[in-house]
Amino acid sequence: MADPVRILIPGDDPPQITGSPQLERLTPYGEVILHADRPASKEDQIQRAAGCQVVINSRGSVTWREDDLKALPDLRMITTCSIGTDMIDLKPAADLGIVVSNQPGRTAPVVAEHMLGLLFTVAKRAAFQTAEIRQQRWTRRMNLGVQGKTLGIVGTGNIGAELARLGRALGMEVIAWTFNPSPERAAALGVRFVETLDQLLAQADYVSLHVALTDDTRGLIGEKQLATMKPDSVLLNGARGDVVDLDALATALEQGQLAGAGLDVFPDEPFVAEHPIQNCEQVVMTPHAADQTPEGVDLLN
Repeated sequence: MADPVRILIPGDDPPQITGSPQLERLTPYGEVILHADRPASKEDQIQRAAGCQVVINSRGSVTWREDDLKALPDLRMITTCSIGTDMIDLKPAADLGIVVSNQPGRTAPVVAEHMLGLLFTVAKRAAFQTAEIRQQRWTRRMNLGVQGKTLGIVGTGNIGAELARLGRALGMEVIAWTFNPSPERAAALGVRFVETLDQLLAQADYVSLHVALTDDTRGLIGEKQLATMKPDSVLLNGARGDVVDLDALATALEQGQLAGAGLDVFPDEPFVAEHPIQNCEQVVMTPHAADQTPEGVDLLN
């Protein structure tokens, strides 16, 4: 009789699928091994995965690079509880015969809704004003309008497409930039594609990032691009932390080049290091939680 398949959740912190009733559906397929804490080191991670055929990667902070994959000869599949696959070296995985499965598009409405929430939170200074009132200070700041403004979407996959729909419903003009535009795609999304990223940055009142992290998009928004944006505009990052130069963004905000920013992703997660961005009063931050609603979690499990 063949040995049972070993299915590993290597580090479910913060909890994503711990306690999910969906885990019971895996019982007929093999032994499920769930670690609620993150691996303490790469050595710990490899030790946890030794002898496992399937990995369910519930947290993107647990990465699988070429050397890790080569150290696990029994591994046959990695599935992610995410849309992105940047935590896995895809070509080495394919060369080793390891199937990689993700969740494209399933949580797009949930994530787009979260990004719209960040847009409004920044525009209406909600986080800053709440903090001031809690300190018994009645500090006023001029809010930003949303209706009739221009929303610029960078990356028109499933999330970008859904955010475009929400933006149009609010009466915003929606423009977009992508690596592969087409008239057919523009018509389907109800957006106007601009030719260059700089054109979008110069025209948009709100810029929302929704590109995959690749060699082409790492550092896509840096000092030069931030200087191209309107001084009363807002940057939203729902892509990956490394798409934006966080140091340059903090400097731009401190110098009044932008009106604000909403961030759900960071270069290092969890984002606990001291950084100038944390002192910018016009920034709203969430801990990579755009899909963290009961509906979103259920879709990912």
